[in-house]
Amino acid sequence: MPGRVNLPGADELFRSTESPGPVEGTATGRVRHDEKITVYVSADELLALEDARLALRRAGIAVDRGRIVRAALAQCLSDFTDRGTESELVARLGAT
Repeated sequence: MPGRVNLPGADELFRSTESPGPVEGTATGRVRHDEKITVYVSADELLALEDARLALRRAGIAVDRGRIVRAALAQCLSDFTDRGTESELVARLGAT
């Protein structure tokens, strides 16, 4: 007959899973993000993104696609903040 089974207590079962803020990984540089969006891209855009990821990896920069997208978003928004209606964002969206 097996011994008693040890079950976790209430404190362990109902512990908070929320983090106090972004947590940076020391070895990878990854950051935990609390918000999520879904973006649909064409097959060509996805292949271009994957090509960029692989090119960065060949250059010694190992990143995932999400990190590339966040870097591009930051660059785009910075350009928009600095240049407003003269920004690349306005030029691309105005052309469609």
